[in-house]
Amino acid sequence: MLNMWIVILTLLLKAASLWFLAVALFGLRKPKRYAVCAPRTRFACLVAARNEEAVIGALVESLKKQDYPDALYDIFVIPNNCTDDTESEALCAGAKIFRCFEPVRCKGDALHEAVAWLLPQRYDAFCVFDADNVADEQFLARMNDAFCAGAQVCKGAMRAKNPYDSWLSGCYGLYFTLFDTFFSRARMSCGLSSKLVGTGFAVHRAVLERFGGWNTSTIAEDAEFAAQCAANGVRVCFVPGALTYDEAPNDFAVSLRQRRRWCSGIMDVAVRMDAPLVSALRGNAPLRALDALLIVNAPFLQALTLLPLTLTILSSLVQGTAGTLALTGAVSLTLSTLGLMALAALLAYLGGYRDRRIVRTVAGFPLFMAAWLPLQLVSLVSRTRSWQPIAHTRAVHAESLRGAGFLTTI
Repeated sequence: MLNMWIVILTLLLKAASLWFLAVALFGLRKPKRYAVCAPRTRFACLVAARNEEAVIGALVESLKKQDYPDALYDIFVIPNNCTDDTESEALCAGAKIFRCFEPVRCKGDALHEAVAWLLPQRYDAFCVFDADNVADEQFLARMNDAFCAGAQVCKGAMRAKNPYDSWLSGCYGLYFTLFDTFFSRARMSCGLSSKLVGTGFAVHRAVLERFGGWNTSTIAEDAEFAAQCAANGVRVCFVPGALTYDEAPNDFAVSLRQRRRWCSGIMDVAVRMDAPLVSALRGNAPLRALDALLIVNAPFLQALTLLPLTLTILSSLVQGTAGTLALTGAVSLTLSTLGLMALAALLAYLGGYRDRRIVRTVAGFPLFMAAWLPLQLVSLVSRTRSWQPIAHTRAVHAESLRGAGFLTTI
């Protein structure tokens, strides 16, 4: 009986894995680029900022230097819960300030108020950035191309702006490239919705009007909004030429805290959005709904992978085959480590991280990926719902990024 349950659970998990693998293979196909269009989309660039005085100026500067008519976009910084000079630094750099009137628990709350205030002002689309970002000068121009082609929600490509600070920051760069290539690009190539991750995305006003504004309640507002799009038949499109650079942590404890917040938030999104996504399976885009359902439940699925392993260990102890299982496990672990290092090398090549310092990142990438499983297990039994800020200190400017040897597009 025990062996039967091991087989059933393993087959279900393998089916989900095969779905992700089959979709990822479409990342090998180069997606069709949007035709270059004359600027006509009027953008509101939104930046929620909490104690970001060290980096907010560099982001605003990169947005002020967009290769896009000044009259067609405005930059709004939304300072919240600040105890530093974020607001004055943003003003000095040339941004406008929106002050929230309600308490802000997380980024979604700040976006809710700002969008509600700006929607009547007839902006065509809203771009969302994190305060530690730097935007490539073509970001708005490439988003304009996508909206002119009929896109409703767009996600740009991401790079780490400090990939050579440490092996850990480099791992974030490879992780971003993994999502850009095998999630967003792959899904764009096969008709699904691209992965909407955190920052560097844009939403057409028609979508926000249809949704009644920005209305997310979890600390994973990006995943929640993406699930809302899937539940309502709205496709997220990948725009690889719209490039954003994000600051990555160098401290492993900080990274664990950040990623645990992501795991907890996405699990809360699954609890909140599973029912609407299941209902959407009967709608006009069932495969997109199914894909979104699997994505938001991925932390649960990955945590469940330990159950067949635990059952297999118990079975081997009962049957007296623990030695054989230990040897098989050691071989499997070695092959998995080598496989992840090979994947890391491929991602470094695809992401344009060509400096020799990336070698330490390739060696450390298996540890970075392995850390997800215990974080998902912890989040499974004890979720965090408070947003704790990550200190950002690397005020990197766009000019230095262009000479860093990793400014490529997927």
